[in-house]
Amino acid sequence: MGKCDQCIIKQFNALKSLTKEELVRISACKTSMTIKKGDVIFEEGDSLNGVYCVKNGICKLSKLSSNGKDQIVKIVVKGDLLGQRSLITEETANLQAIALSDMEICFIPKNEIVNDLVHNSRFSFDVLKEMAHDLKNADNVIVDMAQKTVRQRLAETIIYIHDNFGTNPDGTLSVLLSREDLANIVGTAVESAIRVLSQLKKEGLISTIGKRIKINNFEGLKRVE
Repeated sequence: MGKCDQCIIKQFNALKSLTKEELVRISACKTSMTIKKGDVIFEEGDSLNGVYCVKNGICKLSKLSSNGKDQIVKIVVKGDLLGQRSLITEETANLQAIALSDMEICFIPKNEIVNDLVHNSRFSFDVLKEMAHDLKNADNVIVDMAQKTVRQRLAETIIYIHDNFGTNPDGTLSVLLSREDLANIVGTAVESAIRVLSQLKKEGLISTIGKRIKINNFEGLKRVE
């Protein structure tokens, strides 16, 4: 899948702060792999022993709650790193990662990259910055769950998917999430998510083509209460 120092993906994450020599060394020990849609990349409780760099595709990070339901914490996209906490701590994975599309990812062993954390302060700072950004987003999710309605959260999720992943030629969202995935992002029952989608359709804010969603009224969707 190519060499790390020549890979355009490194521009989108903390790997951009590594020197060419460090990237060449990492490239020699990384493992490149293709992941099929629906496959598990790692389970909650796994020892990661390294980081994954997403070269193509998207996946969901979720946590199983005590009632047996998944809560999707983050949608991970091309250019993101997975498992950065494993570089800092000895803890096992706190979340499960499942591919939402076919993916190309590279695994970099912890014992290779942790040395760079120690000796390259710019790289260390960028890793910490990305982890701080994830914590900020987690704070926002907690507040949104407590203060926003299911309608608002679902509308915002649809807009987020549009803004980050774009649309197909027919105007539908390019990323097809199941109704269960949408419910798990919003933190509600599947039935509630389906009911709200139906309401948004009746109000003319969205339409559907098969299972795909199309936004008809952006401003209206942003004002949903």
